[in-house]
Amino acid sequence: MDEIEWQVSEAPVPYEAAVAAMDARVAAIRAGTAPELVWLLEHPPLYTAGTSARDRDLIDPTLLPVYRSGRGGQYTYHGPGQRVGYVMLDLGRGADLRLYVRGLEEWLIRTLARFDLKGERRPGRVGIWIDEGGGRESKIAAIGVRVRHWVSFHGVALNVDPDLSHYRGIVPCGVSEHDVTSLARLGRRAAMAEVDAALRHAFAEVFDLTPRER
Repeated sequence: MDEIEWQVSEAPVPYEAAVAAMDARVAAIRAGTAPELVWLLEHPPLYTAGTSARDRDLIDPTLLPVYRSGRGGQYTYHGPGQRVGYVMLDLGRGADLRLYVRGLEEWLIRTLARFDLKGERRPGRVGIWIDEGGGRESKIAAIGVRVRHWVSFHGVALNVDPDLSHYRGIVPCGVSEHDVTSLARLGRRAAMAEVDAALRHAFAEVFDLTPRER
């Protein structure tokens, strides 16, 4: 399809409800009864454990609720002030999944460029990174995907202005030697609507798909 649905949830969405909604939408996309979807939302404060999560990386299991997730990757944090983008696309049988993940990375990099930030990839480290100088690098966005019958779901999480202290309960994505950051911490104060607009423009550039309002 050359047109996708673009949905924005104003109130935080419980994690289990989001997963159930994605499961239903993936089935509908595969059946041809619903269009592809990009869903922008926030979650209440919580941790998710991807399929590669290691028990030792959950430092404080009592700090926030922990949910097991079918997405790839390790432990990550979600909460208010972080824009989550769940991307449900029909990739087509035999799709290059590495190329798809690279497209998600490029989406985030181009979004950050609209706020005069240079997001970068790092070999061996998933997500998007900011070089803060002096040898210091911080992660600003996470990526974790799953594909079922060649339809993608889960997606990306961009730190706009979350409570970064919540990351203390985990080793984010299994990387302990680097910090996490956000647009706000880097001096880019942006309303979520501004971030959404940047995400939409960058998505259209990378995936060449036309958003449809909902």
